[in-house]
Amino acid sequence: MKSSPLIFALSLSLVIGGGSLGRPAAAAAEEPQAPAGDQGTPPAQNDDDKENVQKRLEELEQKLLILERQKEVEQEAAAGKAKDAGTVSAGKDGFVIKSADGDYLLKIRALVQADGRFWDGQETRPLTDTFELRRARPILEGTVGKLFDFRLTPDFAEGKSTLFDAYVDWRFAPWIRLRAGKFKPPVGLERLQSASDIDFVERALPTNLVPNRDVGLQLGGDVLEGVVSYAAGVFNGVPDGANVDLDTNDSKEAAARVIFQPFKRTSALSLQNLGIGIATTSGNSVGTLSATSLPSYKTPGQQTFFSYRTNTPVTAAGTTIADGRRHRLSPQAYWYVWRFGALAEYVESYQEVLIGTSQEELKNTAWQATVSFALTDDRPTYRGITPRRAFDPEAHGWGALELVLRAGALRVDDKAFPTFADPTKSASQARERGAGVNWYLSRNVKWMLDYLRTRFVDGDAAGDREDEKVILNRLQISF
Repeated sequence: MKSSPLIFALSLSLVIGGGSLGRPAAAAAEEPQAPAGDQGTPPAQNDDDKENVQKRLEELEQKLLILERQKEVEQEAAAGKAKDAGTVSAGKDGFVIKSADGDYLLKIRALVQADGRFWDGQETRPLTDTFELRRARPILEGTVGKLFDFRLTPDFAEGKSTLFDAYVDWRFAPWIRLRAGKFKPPVGLERLQSASDIDFVERALPTNLVPNRDVGLQLGGDVLEGVVSYAAGVFNGVPDGANVDLDTNDSKEAAARVIFQPFKRTSALSLQNLGIGIATTSGNSVGTLSATSLPSYKTPGQQTFFSYRTNTPVTAAGTTIADGRRHRLSPQAYWYVWRFGALAEYVESYQEVLIGTSQEELKNTAWQATVSFALTDDRPTYRGITPRRAFDPEAHGWGALELVLRAGALRVDDKAFPTFADPTKSASQARERGAGVNWYLSRNVKWMLDYLRTRFVDGDAAGDREDEKVILNRLQISF
């Protein structure tokens, strides 16, 4: 019994305290000796003393048992409270509040990108060198009731408020997930990368031809432990590169994407991070004179180099609108091995357009290839680099350094000119080349420096639009 040592000590104390054993040795020595023939304390009195001591011991033992039980109850109650209590933590993935059973979770994250944009030798089109807040996004993610996830992402950069993500995921199993709300349709390879993980400050030209954000319903998941990933959904349908909350017509757009990583579960380390895929969209888009449902295309310096004809005031004879079928096709691939990474995609975007009585289906195309190489002993991935040693001079840690190169082009259908677009204002082709350096101080902090040159065909009254030469830099915090 756990209380035995304590009971024994109390018993001994009682015995000593109740008899001669509790007297000092000197006192015992001075005590008169009983006369010869004296038989000492009567036997009856000794029996009574023993009964009293035994009774007191039993009472003490009972009290100890009660105290021990009370302590056990208190410990059980404390353990129950600890089991039911949630946890709060902070780390590279943000601030996390989590219930004890893990069924409820809230992540508080953020993305802040402070950019600088400087023009090199622009003459006929003078532009302003500027610093800007490119993205300022608080991000709320969480789980409700174990099987339901959500994400909410507004953006307060560039002097405006925009909702980028607001959706709910219903996870049935790893191979099937239902998503509803506003999010990225499953089309562009680089578009589907997080803005915090892209290799260059701005995405490449093919991103102009794929949707940015749309509202809809999507099924997706991973099959064979990620060897096959798929997504398919129905959306309102948005113009190329657009981020739209509301639909402007009854037509809807279907989108689907499949990515194969055939060597993901094999022992071929050099091929485990090879992915090959294809994406497509199909639907109808019908614009109006006030909402044409047609895109404009931008350079890496975020300058518009192509747009369709519009008149002010808007008239049917001088304004091009979407008027029929719109579909896209995009083969894509990526490969990451050792310090090397590569990403490539091609996009075809078809759109039927109308101006006055003239109607045509236009095919615009774009491609890009990006390669990266880690100058330090780190590994690039589709989700960026996590440095082996974060920046900490005292610990001789300097983060990860990466060199990136990119080439790409966008071509507008020749049939767009001069009826649907003005060749003196809109370029028919854009070709870009660029190089950059990325310094990952930690998984959460990155500094980027790029130089990109874009050349054009048409786009100016005198002929070809002047080349765009721009230096872009960024300091980013993401968690």
